Amino acid sequence: MADLKAPAKARRLAPPMSWRTRLSIFAAGYLTDATCRADGTINRRLLTYLDPGVPPSAAPRNGVSSRDIDVDPATPLRARLFHPVGLPGPLPVVLFFHGGGFAYLSAASLAYDAACRRIARYCGAAVLSVDYRRSPEHRFPAAYDDGFSALRFLDDPKKHPADVAPLDASRCFLAGDSAGANIAHHVARRYAMSSPSFANVRISGLIAIQPFFGGEERTPSELQLEGAPIVSISRCDWMWRAFLPPGADRTHEAAHAASPAAAAGIDSPAFPPAVVVVGGYDPLQDWQRRYCEMLTSKGKKVRVLEYPEAIHAFYVFPEFAESKDLMLRMKEFVAGSDGGK
Repeated sequence: MADLKAPAKARRLAPPMSWRTRLSIFAAGYLTDATCRADGTINRRLLTYLDPGVPPSAAPRNGVSSRDIDVDPATPLRARLFHPVGLPGPLPVVLFFHGGGFAYLSAASLAYDAACRRIARYCGAAVLSVDYRRSPEHRFPAAYDDGFSALRFLDDPKKHPADVAPLDASRCFLAGDSAGANIAHHVARRYAMSSPSFANVRISGLIAIQPFFGGEERTPSELQLEGAPIVSISRCDWMWRAFLPPGADRTHEAAHAASPAAAAGIDSPAFPPAVVVVGGYDPLQDWQRRYCEMLTSKGKKVRVLEYPEAIHAFYVFPEFAESKDLMLRMKEFVAGSDGGK
């Protein structure tokens, strides 16, 4: 396991970046700041204009086809399935949860459509990207409920598309970034507490890319990296208020992964080995390291991938060398060559 010591104080707030990357990051910040309101609501009409989403593509793009499927019509809950073409099944499945502070973006957002396509191509796996319900319209535990419903969907082979390579639910990986990694963790907890009720799904691993956790205190990395790209204290505080139950603070089990209330399920043998990704320019890195320490203290296998020059959400920007490296590490983990060691 990698060293969990905090890095030296950052002298900069971001690594060198091209103007195109800086413009993309500015656009991401504008999308958030222009649509969140002081009363805790979101201007969804404007957000739909700024983040219209892209359609699925039955015709392969970069070797991967995609389609939107109904996971639970009663909710309603949908997901986007990405499957690499030309590979014999059954394929391992990556159940993916996008980031966005529980409130923003979707499985159809351009950045996540492209990211899931890369994951499917590199890992040789089907990727089911869950379009979970978002806050503040749907607070805790709606996103976790939707993630668990997606696992139930995978557990029933009769619900799988019949015209693509078969899905191997016994080789299922939970993955996500930021708030999506938080969701993946809590879905793993729920699975661990009820694994005997699943006939086919077996969770082989958890891939938590810069997970969004927090607490009431301000950590050194939050204070030293205030002003870093994507993440800020004010944005995070707004997102937690929008997601947590009314009246709850950031000691709630959804936010504070090391709190006693959040321990259920982690002690179970069914809780999977984890890969946790930490970026050196991510203000949330102290919380992510505490998360790793908590898992290790409970005897879980954890591999920490440290990227000292990485900002929050770096991997959705393929121009960063770290983005490609992470894809290769995910490929190793899914293939089982060194996952969890």
